Amino acid sequence: MDGNLSRIFRQQAGKYGDRLAVEKRLQGEWQGWSWRQYYETSRAIGLGLYKLGIRKGDRVALLSENRLEWVASDLGIIGIGACTVPSYVTLQAAEVTYIIGNSGSKVFIAENGEAVQKVRGETGRCPELEKIVVMDTEGCDLSDPMLLSFADLIRLGRELEAREPGLFERLTDAIETADLATLVYTSGTTGPPKGAMITHRNILAIFEGLDAVVPAYETDVTVPFLPLCHVFERVAGHFYGMKVGITTHYAQSFDTIVEDIQAKKPTIILAVPRVCEKIYARIVAQVKQQPAWKQRVFEWAKDVGARSGALRERKKPVPPVLGLQHKIAYRLVYKKLNEALGGRVRWMTAAGAPLSREIADFFNASGVFVIEGYGMTETTAPVSLNVIDDYRFGTTGKPLPCNQVRIAPDGEILVRGDNVISGYWKMPAQARDVFTPDGWLMTGDIGRLDEDGFLAITDRKKDLIITSGGKNIAPQNIEGLFLKDPLFEHVLVIGDRRKYLTALITLNFAEAARLAEKDGMPFADPRELLDRPDFLAIAGRHVAERNRHLARFETIKDYRIVREPFSERTGELTPSLKLKKKVVMEKYRELIEGMYAASENGQ
Repeated sequence: MDGNLSRIFRQQAGKYGDRLAVEKRLQGEWQGWSWRQYYETSRAIGLGLYKLGIRKGDRVALLSENRLEWVASDLGIIGIGACTVPSYVTLQAAEVTYIIGNSGSKVFIAENGEAVQKVRGETGRCPELEKIVVMDTEGCDLSDPMLLSFADLIRLGRELEAREPGLFERLTDAIETADLATLVYTSGTTGPPKGAMITHRNILAIFEGLDAVVPAYETDVTVPFLPLCHVFERVAGHFYGMKVGITTHYAQSFDTIVEDIQAKKPTIILAVPRVCEKIYARIVAQVKQQPAWKQRVFEWAKDVGARSGALRERKKPVPPVLGLQHKIAYRLVYKKLNEALGGRVRWMTAAGAPLSREIADFFNASGVFVIEGYGMTETTAPVSLNVIDDYRFGTTGKPLPCNQVRIAPDGEILVRGDNVISGYWKMPAQARDVFTPDGWLMTGDIGRLDEDGFLAITDRKKDLIITSGGKNIAPQNIEGLFLKDPLFEHVLVIGDRRKYLTALITLNFAEAARLAEKDGMPFADPRELLDRPDFLAIAGRHVAERNRHLARFETIKDYRIVREPFSERTGELTPSLKLKKKVVMEKYRELIEGMYAASENGQ
């Protein structure tokens, strides 16, 4: 495996020149760069950082929404042999400063004043940080010696390029495949986030794996809307799109996805199941408003699509009558979905969480093949994928050629390959904990390989929650935060494969009584307080206060207070007083379902 990510970028810029490479919609207007402009901007950013003292192996932190400056900064950082350390914009200041401090980042590229404020007052937690570069400087005091505008960073880089032409290319050529390209911080089930060390070799291995199975071409068009700091969008979208020569149009926001897709007519869409679920739910809601005969046509079309899809999955011919029925169903029903997605989509992904068979059948019958797969940050995204001519519903497809998969005696999925990281930044002990003695990554997921080599995920050995939107969330961290409040005795966070997080909570009734007495509430037994709206309002304020310390996607959107405390005697606790999560979730299943019923019914 030769070369590096940055050399590939240089080759693509030379090949495609003035052809449009990337675009971003901002305030309704599309702004973009040709491949030449994209490369030259990235080079200026990289050389500007070099002028600031960034050298091979140094880390540069990046916090921004999806925008052209994000992708150009990423490739500029990597292009001088440095390492990009991205963060979600939804993270709290403490989490951002931890990542910057732990990674030892010397420069922090911030989108705006809000991002700057997350770090500027906490630079003591980032001892190696020397400079903050700001994209949008409104409200920022540029007389602060720590701050530098993004425009000035680019100016520094262009001045250096003029004085030392070819420097960027020489720095790129000095990058080896074993060199770090990025640190991607993942939520651990316990403890602080861990920085997964992803090298050029890891990324190039994914390229080889995707090249072998994914039909992607330089004529393809995509409209990304997932966050670039997510390893799936970054590797399979940003990096692989660059490698293939795909034209990329970044959506203005999640709220403008449909409008932006219809404007740019993508041929490929990278999505998570939640997006497919939202589209399907909107269609079903519209159908329910139609006359009864139209609803019957819709159900008939779904049945036709499912039967046709089942035959194609087994690689069996579709009978002429069923084929004719499908053509009619397409004109009457499925064509609308295809047109809503711009009319040109060949395939889209539903990565990060399971997708129901009903929804997959509907999309496939519309001519939009949904690719389900399996992967994680530690494998540089995909491990296995279903592909258009070889797929099986209920599985995540066959392993990519770049890696091997085997199942341990206890059912855990093990992975080995050039796409697998070597470890976590400054955490050698944690790395040892996730590898077998003979070098296989222990994924923490339970699964099986069928007789044809398709991988199915059957359970989750680890407690990490993956929402239907594809967010990885460590519930123990949230539970621990809530338990710092003396009002809460036990907290169980729920949300795996769901749209949002909820919780079951038991109270410390001694503390509840204290709070009630403080507010002058009469009661004979503290449990009576759970029937008082004024006390429940107090509990709600305590929940809101805990939520204030969490990223938006980590917040508890709904909760129920369980009247009886959890105990070993009643079966919810182990002898060591640990929560038996499965027992609790089964016991209070109706309570849990009630917290999701309204939203899942489209209310």
